[in-house]
Amino acid sequence: MRYGSIGGVIVLIWLIIGAIAAGQRGYFDRDNDNCAEVGTTIVTVIAGPLNYVGMNPEIKCDAPEPSK
Repeated sequence: MRYGSIGGVIVLIWLIIGAIAAGQRGYFDRDNDNCAEVGTTIVTVIAGPLNYVGMNPEIKCDAPEPSK
């Protein structure tokens, strides 16, 4: 039995469930204007099924403004 392929399938299913959760929250419908929105979308996908047990990951980041 190949455990590597089973692990790969589990990871793939995990990420698909996370992408479904992100889609249900509307993260793919809006423009990702800043790093916080992109980061929140990414961690929601990575969190996978944990989204359905109450986890609501959010990223906050402030990019430095360019000097004028």
